[in-house]
Amino acid sequence: MSHPKKLKQLAATAICGNDITSSCLYVSALTIVYAGQYAWISLLLVAIVLFMYRKIYGEVVGALPLNGGAYNVLLNTTSKSNASVAACLTILSYMATAVISATEAMHYLHTIFHQVPVFWATIGLLAFFLMLTILGISESAVVAIVIFVIHMATMALLIIAGIWFVAINGLDVFTINFQRPVSGGITTALFLGFSTAMLGISGFESSANFVEEQAPGVFPKTLRNMWIAVTVINPSIALIAIMVLPINDVLVNQEALLSHMGDKAAGAWLARFIAVDAVLVLSGAVLTSFVGVGGLMKRMTLDRVLPQFLLKETKRGSSPRILLVFFLLCLSVLFATQGAIKPLAGVYTISFLIVMIYFGFGNFLLKIKRSRLPRPEYAAPITVAIAAFALIVALYGNIKMNPEYLVVFLQYFVPAIVVIYIFLKRNEIMEYLLIVVTSFFESMERISLISRVRLKKSIRKLASQEFVYFTKGDDISILNKVMIYVSENEITRKLKIVTVVNEEKVVPEKFMTDFEVLDRAYPEIKIEFIQVEGEFGPKLIDELSRKWRIPKNFMFISSPSDRFTHRLEDLGGVRLII
Repeated sequence: MSHPKKLKQLAATAICGNDITSSCLYVSALTIVYAGQYAWISLLLVAIVLFMYRKIYGEVVGALPLNGGAYNVLLNTTSKSNASVAACLTILSYMATAVISATEAMHYLHTIFHQVPVFWATIGLLAFFLMLTILGISESAVVAIVIFVIHMATMALLIIAGIWFVAINGLDVFTINFQRPVSGGITTALFLGFSTAMLGISGFESSANFVEEQAPGVFPKTLRNMWIAVTVINPSIALIAIMVLPINDVLVNQEALLSHMGDKAAGAWLARFIAVDAVLVLSGAVLTSFVGVGGLMKRMTLDRVLPQFLLKETKRGSSPRILLVFFLLCLSVLFATQGAIKPLAGVYTISFLIVMIYFGFGNFLLKIKRSRLPRPEYAAPITVAIAAFALIVALYGNIKMNPEYLVVFLQYFVPAIVVIYIFLKRNEIMEYLLIVVTSFFESMERISLISRVRLKKSIRKLASQEFVYFTKGDDISILNKVMIYVSENEITRKLKIVTVVNEEKVVPEKFMTDFEVLDRAYPEIKIEFIQVEGEFGPKLIDELSRKWRIPKNFMFISSPSDRFTHRLEDLGGVRLII
């Protein structure tokens, strides 16, 4: 099977950048609603928090450069169930992003072509990006680059037009706006504005979900580029809006503020151009959702959190079944809400902020549990603490402003996490069903027999998957931690404990004694000890994976030190569990 080319800086930045920079179409207006003339300060505060998160993401993904974002870091530092909660939140965030962006894009299109039916056009746009991502990420990247370049040019044009307008007409409007009293005082205005403005960085987490599709060294550059775009565009637009328009005018036109600004600053031609740009960049955010969720759900499927039939790939490396499932989920949300933005925004806001908080938590766990793991950059603990606390403040602020959002979020989150939990615990569930079938159908022997046979077959098939742990001759306490992790997080009855030896290295006699103790302590798992001659590295892992037919993400190691001669990403998805 041919593999798609790795994404370079512009393509990777465009895919995630369309999501985060599309926020300027609504975040400036929303922030002005709550912070008034101080909105640009709130947006600058958000940019400072995002600068801290650059380091946090850079450290985590640099140390664990695999798709999955928060799911990936928690999977390699805590349990699979904790990681699955983060993954569930991320998927919900992507669903809400895709539907909101598609709906808003078609609303903007409707302002240009009034005959366009918004609801059905939204379905058509989602279907278009489903087909585009099935074709492959390279093809998607070309579309993303075109959209991103047009959007950056449009925002630059709007900012220049605003500056030119102020240069000609003076600061009279700004002076009047600045003297306007603020409800609740400056502190309250900045707090509420900061909480609202945090939506302006939604999409920052996307790059971490398709890092494996990016060329080496590209990921930190996407973080830098997104940060620069958000820091320049969002506060600038808010400040220019206060200089060009009376605040009451902003409040009346908040749904299409940028178009209204363009009309005021340069005329109807710029307003129409911004409307076209809005259609394009919001469509780009839909594309980002498909690409990001594709990488995340593929990783979850490889780890058996989701059904294995989703793994089917095309020759271009895309996973059409995963993308189709996501498309159907988006349609279900669209039909359930009839495209209403408010309930979708509730899911979107809370999911996104919790995912970012999870990532800060994951960074702390990485420092504590994987301290020996090499990483290209390091975020100071105080930086992580301040950034995570800022996100918690923003989450509280959003719930305080819109308590109904929490209810709407839980209506989506609870069923989603129940489904994920069922998949994680499906082995135990089938065993319970086996007991139920045996007790309730004793009088119906034929039905009982067929049901028991099928359930036992499913249980055997699920538990037949073998796992591998590569040991360096660890003592029994380390091996016991391995067994506890496997017992609690994986469905298996077979584990190979493998040590790689050469002429200079032999397995100590004490290790064999420990192994026998371990084998007796865990009778439910068949443990096989294997000595392999050679050198531990990507080549040996590839060879053993093919020989034993065990996927690499079912192979475990303890955290390597900085003396380890290979990069973690070169091991093909081997997981860290100790």
